[in-house]
Amino acid sequence: MHTNSKNAVVLQSPDEMLTVEFILSNEGNPMYALKYSDNYIILPSALGFELRGNIKATELNFGKTVSKTDSRPARKFNDHFKIVNIYRNSFDEIWNPVWGEESEIRNHYNELLIDLVQSETSERMSIRFRLYDDGLGFRYEFPGNQNLNYFVIKEELTEFALAEDYFAWWLPGDYDTQEYEYVESPISQVPKHFQDAISGNSSQTPFSTHGVQTSLLMKTEAGLFVNIHEAALIDYPCMHLLVDPRKKVLISHLTPDAQGWKGYMQTPCNTPWRTVQVTPSAEAMLASRLILNLNEPCAYDDVSWIHPVKYMGVWWEMISGAGSWSYTSDYPSVKLGKIDYRQAKPNGLHGANNENVKKYIDFASTNGFDALLVEGWNIGWEDWADCSKDYVFDFQTPYPDFDIEALNEYAHTKGIKLMMHHESSSSVRNYERHMEDAYTLMNKYGYDAVKSGYVGDILPRGEHHYGQWMVNHYLYAVTEAARHHIMVNAHEAVRPTGLCRTYPNLIGNESARGTEYQAFGGTQPNHVTILPFTRLNGGPMDFTPGIFQMDLSTFTNNTSKVNATIANQLGLYVTMYSPLQMAADLPQHYERFMDAFQFIKDVALDWSESRYLQAAPGDYVVIARKAKNNGQWFLGGVTDEQKRTFDLELDFLEPGCNYEATIYRDAPDADYRTNPQAYEIVKQTVGREDAITITAAPGGGFAISFAELTPEETH
Repeated sequence: MHTNSKNAVVLQSPDEMLTVEFILSNEGNPMYALKYSDNYIILPSALGFELRGNIKATELNFGKTVSKTDSRPARKFNDHFKIVNIYRNSFDEIWNPVWGEESEIRNHYNELLIDLVQSETSERMSIRFRLYDDGLGFRYEFPGNQNLNYFVIKEELTEFALAEDYFAWWLPGDYDTQEYEYVESPISQVPKHFQDAISGNSSQTPFSTHGVQTSLLMKTEAGLFVNIHEAALIDYPCMHLLVDPRKKVLISHLTPDAQGWKGYMQTPCNTPWRTVQVTPSAEAMLASRLILNLNEPCAYDDVSWIHPVKYMGVWWEMISGAGSWSYTSDYPSVKLGKIDYRQAKPNGLHGANNENVKKYIDFASTNGFDALLVEGWNIGWEDWADCSKDYVFDFQTPYPDFDIEALNEYAHTKGIKLMMHHESSSSVRNYERHMEDAYTLMNKYGYDAVKSGYVGDILPRGEHHYGQWMVNHYLYAVTEAARHHIMVNAHEAVRPTGLCRTYPNLIGNESARGTEYQAFGGTQPNHVTILPFTRLNGGPMDFTPGIFQMDLSTFTNNTSKVNATIANQLGLYVTMYSPLQMAADLPQHYERFMDAFQFIKDVALDWSESRYLQAAPGDYVVIARKAKNNGQWFLGGVTDEQKRTFDLELDFLEPGCNYEATIYRDAPDADYRTNPQAYEIVKQTVGREDAITITAAPGGGFAISFAELTPEETH
């Protein structure tokens, strides 16, 4: 493939620091490259597709079984192109998210659209580039009314040829989950470290010893941060990246369907955006809104029903092993859905019982929470995982000890709502059949938010969680929920790509290794210093922080320990952004530390401004945020396994004002391994000219709330 960069079509970012070059090789292969200042970040890289070939009617074996996969050879759609049109555009707007890390976001880019036609087939394809000050987005577009109407993608051939062997924070490639811990290594060392990356995750099935997932964070030798991801993933499979360590090239790898094909397309259509963010610092990477900006504006005229939620849950007691989702153990001799629960013997561990739920309601209400999640409320939990039966859950029928009507009335009298739980067990067709009735039931009882789950293999089709079929299902669930004014928090779903801008009732996702893994053997402290750069790049995470009792053996038979200090758990409410924040521990554990619990009660969920003060992925993150509702500032920080001292400038505070800073910090002898519950709370008067020095313990952190003082209080 011979290129001539002198003939490149060039586009610069508004600040002229980034330059994208579009090139056609001598053989008509489309390529692109990306430069920061005068240095390449992405070297000339291939674009295009490999498509499933057509099959003639005379070749069909009618009346007999044929393998369509084998009978349709692939064909190249990445060569013999010529340019037919070039369009340029610039755009600059300020838009207001329904909720977010700030109340205003600037969407400012220069745009280049290249219209191409393949000489041999007369089939057309366009490539649209949008270049921002913080990175590049590009996508493929296929116009209608042309020779190419319906087509099947065998593989997308997009490449990212790295200019050097960047250092990376990566997860092993997997079609079904992101629930791994991160590996830190040069890109060239991905194959070497792959087995280490999947150790301890025997239930997961990574697809390749040379594959990684997006959002992929990297760092250049010059100290630039580079992140490769995708935006606006709709009606298309999720993209992974294959690593060619010899050439330092990352190659797009789409999640296949059950037959091995990648995407089924009908023109006019387009792919998601492929994104390359480039920033001069880690703090600037955290501030990037490129992924959100590449999504379409809000699709709803009325968003008054969408609101942030601070909640508790009948959840951690089951995750930790102290309780059970199921009501009875008397199920081996009967089929699912046929159990006479009135005759079945309760197992004594069922968490979603009336008395227990009322205790949670009382505690949540007394402490100002908005909602209470209750898992295990509905029949079917005795036999649910990977269930191939048509009937798994009906999302309608409660267990005998869960009075759905009475509990909802009780919660409403206490000023909070219950949050619905829909575990689909990945029996997706079953869920879709029951979805309308399930959402209607929520409306009847006043639920306005649902936590959905997709644990297990996708049944009955054998699809993957990240394939096109499931990507379409996740969005279908969100848009159907919107018709009922219901907000969705999807767990085990595809990783977010900024769709929460368009569909803001998607207020939460899991899609990564969350707090639950602290009960499954633990997660290393550096994990929470990487997630803000990677998983949170596409949208908020329901990380479920706030664990105060670190040794699970004190209340269960589980010997796991939470690898964090209490101060670290408080800091997460600021560093792990989400409009949906859980206080995940048990009420009785919070009651022992109500002075520390005060920060969870006070901290806001929705922000008008965010400042990224200090950050180094894998080491530490420190963020300050200003509440949208009352202008109060909060600050949070977390560190890895190293003890660190931070000098925090307070120049984000309002000029001429004094504040009482309530500082929640690790005690001098705190350590996530030996003394995780040791903390101090101190108060001091500060202004924007001041600085605060805080030492975070190994696995520790800190949190600060700033209350503005009146002149009288100052003196």
